[in-house]
Amino acid sequence: MYKFDVIVVGSGHAGCESAISCARLGAKVLLTTLNIENIALMPCNPAIGGPAKSNLVREIDALGGVMAEATDATYVQLKMLNSSKGPAVRALRAQSDKKEYMQWMRNLIEKEENITLRQTSVTEIITENGVTKGVKDELGVEYLAPAVILTTGTSLEGKIYIGLQSFDAGRLGERSAYGLSESLVSLGLQIKKLKTGTPARVDGRTIDYSKMTIQPPDPVIDECPNFFSFKPNRPIREQIPCYLTRTTEQTHEIIRNNLDKSPMYRGLITGKGPRYCPSIEDKVVRFAHNPSHHIFIEPEGYFWPDKPRTQWSSRGTYEAYIQGFSSSLPIEVQTAMLKSLPGLENVSIIKPAYAVEYDSVSALELTHSLMCKKVKGLFLAGQINGTSGYEEAAAQGLMAGINAILYLQNKEPLELERSSSYIGTLIDDLVTKELDEPYRMLTSRSEYRLILRQDNADMRLMELGHKLGLIKEEQINRLNLKKQKILHETQNLNLEKIKYNGISFKAAQLLKRPDIDYKELFNSGYKSTVEDEEKFFRKEILEQVEIQIKYDGYIKRQEEQVQSADKMEKIKIPENIDYESIKQISTETKEKLIKVRPKNLAQALRIGGVKPADISCLMVLIESKKINC
Repeated sequence: MYKFDVIVVGSGHAGCESAISCARLGAKVLLTTLNIENIALMPCNPAIGGPAKSNLVREIDALGGVMAEATDATYVQLKMLNSSKGPAVRALRAQSDKKEYMQWMRNLIEKEENITLRQTSVTEIITENGVTKGVKDELGVEYLAPAVILTTGTSLEGKIYIGLQSFDAGRLGERSAYGLSESLVSLGLQIKKLKTGTPARVDGRTIDYSKMTIQPPDPVIDECPNFFSFKPNRPIREQIPCYLTRTTEQTHEIIRNNLDKSPMYRGLITGKGPRYCPSIEDKVVRFAHNPSHHIFIEPEGYFWPDKPRTQWSSRGTYEAYIQGFSSSLPIEVQTAMLKSLPGLENVSIIKPAYAVEYDSVSALELTHSLMCKKVKGLFLAGQINGTSGYEEAAAQGLMAGINAILYLQNKEPLELERSSSYIGTLIDDLVTKELDEPYRMLTSRSEYRLILRQDNADMRLMELGHKLGLIKEEQINRLNLKKQKILHETQNLNLEKIKYNGISFKAAQLLKRPDIDYKELFNSGYKSTVEDEEKFFRKEILEQVEIQIKYDGYIKRQEEQVQSADKMEKIKIPENIDYESIKQISTETKEKLIKVRPKNLAQALRIGGVKPADISCLMVLIESKKINC
């Protein structure tokens, strides 16, 4: 029998964040994994970030998590998406060296003295009177801990489909986890099937890149790339391009002629897949009017098509990922489909595309702390909660880890509000809405995206990370200095006058114009107060100042929206409220409220299927204290 403070089941992106955060907060942690060689594996595309997801990564960093730092240490390409649009939708995306990312994370975990690694399959949650006591594995070994975090990814009862063939696996090359789903059902948790999939991996040496459009990384100006982490001294690494090709009418014809071989279209897969990341079969059927679809060729590590293998660095690989081409069709059909793409006429497949169906738990079973309502001390994070994406998983893993420690300390849980972060939005959506498909974070899901930008995550959350004990003193000192510099620079812009087209303006007036940026100010003779700062720090400060000045009116308007919404957040719903006895609200609303048990009226209003008129009625009853508890 082994004793720990926290047990983390699963070593994907959620599991790594959970284990590391708990260990750094002083807990003795057991991290179990089906395969110790696959810690922090990227089973889908080798990339971090993108719209909304980059916000999550930087928020993880600001709270003391590690995904941003791992990405900055292992990138092979950095690109700012939507750079010509407003700051609310700009998004950093990185291609990572998959093997390096895994090794970096494993090294970090193995350096943590408070983490013990075990390669085993957990089959049972041990409880007593609705309280978590530990877990039991497939060999009957018991590991005891008052807090358990499940981050099982797609491994629970996972089944892979390639054409009409199927076999038990959570991802290609790794077995399924059996027994744990049954244990969760016995605890009263609701289990449902979901589906996801991934494209083929191919030999980059068999691709003709001359037939494709090159997708280069962002130009590095003054040796100052865009990084995810707010920590200084990020590494400057060599970057390589991705490539763009497109499906053809031949591709679509092959797919249409072979739909009878698809396990989805034959009804073998019953779980819902992610709407925003459909298979290529789905794209061709659902968007029949579209004659072609973008397909990106993304390297899984360093690869130079124009250099012989002997000239690569030791970390190179020619394995490439076919982004936008996930499928569950038979291998011979996949081969024909790939060879119909310009540049892939002679391609060789290394790993086939596949679909995977797996068990997940309805996140309605959880509180905002990610702890189960029915089992104290049992936390769930990542794809087991019905999400998709590394970033969504890591964010949940960090929050589950933090809240597991607060639970052990008998402290109030950390429940981030929607107005504070994308993480708060993500978790609130999960635990208040019935989801029948894997959830993906989108900028449109946040009502406050202009003030919850990726660039200001440190300003919003780092002090909280420091209070929790995950952000070091030197990082907070740097943040405070940054705030001072932003204030001084803003004051200077409002005082200093410069000539532009022969007319004298205050620098701030000019910077408000959409066609004027800092480069124009400097060309017009403006002297900044941050000229002598270290280049990365200077870049951060100027970015914040420019956004705050250009979008000042919009930001203030959104801050007013937050204050208005706070009124509903502050009207608490009694924990022991008897919804059945309230005659003034509809039966449908009662059922939803009983199932979710929201803490306040704002949460109640966001529950799918709840009528606003019923919430208005509930508010009157609460404020007049005419309610049964």
